[in-house]
Amino acid sequence: MSATPDPALAAHPYESLTPDVVLDALATLGLHGDGRLQALSSYENRVYQIHLEDRQVVVAKFYRPGRWSTGQILEEHAFSRELVAGEVPAVAPLELNGATLHQHAGFEFSVSPYRGGRAPELDDFEVLEWIGRFLARIHTVGAARPFEERPVLDLQSFGIASRDWLLQGDKIPLDVQRDWEIACTQALEMVAATALSGDADKMGELRQLRLHGDCHPGNILWTPTDRPDGGPHFVDLDDARTGFAVQDLWMLLSGDRAQRTGQLSGLLDGYEQFRSFDRRELALIEPLRTLRLIHYSAWLARRWQDPIFPINFPWFGSSDYWKGQIQMLQDQCEAMAEEPLYC
Repeated sequence: MSATPDPALAAHPYESLTPDVVLDALATLGLHGDGRLQALSSYENRVYQIHLEDRQVVVAKFYRPGRWSTGQILEEHAFSRELVAGEVPAVAPLELNGATLHQHAGFEFSVSPYRGGRAPELDDFEVLEWIGRFLARIHTVGAARPFEERPVLDLQSFGIASRDWLLQGDKIPLDVQRDWEIACTQALEMVAATALSGDADKMGELRQLRLHGDCHPGNILWTPTDRPDGGPHFVDLDDARTGFAVQDLWMLLSGDRAQRTGQLSGLLDGYEQFRSFDRRELALIEPLRTLRLIHYSAWLARRWQDPIFPINFPWFGSSDYWKGQIQMLQDQCEAMAEEPLYC
């Protein structure tokens, strides 16, 4: 069953989500705020850190109306709770009044325990190894059963659909539209030659599983290792999808080829202590980066009516922005033609 947004929220989904509405929503669950409410960094949803009268601190997430169906959200919740049950340090929503997903004032929302932390030091081999171990454990849980409601990360959904929507909606300035279309189509043709095409013959023996889906450094909170719960905490499974294991590794790599190879070595050293990794998936890193690049532009354009987007992404949409995208797509074509990372 799909979530049905309030028609009054259609133009600007969060226009009516005032602090009073947020606190009233928690009060329906018996959680009473002491008045301290802080918006946390999130564009797709609205997320708040809230201090309660009993001195607890919780995080409330208000899902963007119409983005995910109710079933898809609940499947994310079930996956995160499976991870916690498997002793993976993921942050899962609390079960309150017998449910993890709640409704108030036209919004669906969840409440989670607050976890602090900082971004992990990804130039530290031991940190990478530690993260790799927990990624393997996430994937062990993820491989136990499939998603039934959540989509697959593939060429069609992230690449072709994004390209076609941008072109059909005239979201790209005419002076650069043709050049972007050519560069984008060339890049997608190269992605189509990989297992991300969805073609069973190209996938071969590669297997897909439930993923975190958006495992970048900002979604890993690192706490001091001298604490009992020290180390990484994985947050924000909002983009959980079905895909290849390498999706949860590649966004932790940065720098030149030698640096990325060293980081990958650290991650895989930890990962393979718990789970085998098929190194044929390393050939998907640059195709996945290409799909994310195209999907990101479409995401910004789709959300432009939300006032928070023009404020935080003022550079988006100009001819110069799209010229930069053309260059990056051309660079990605060169990267996809190179030998993949290997360690």
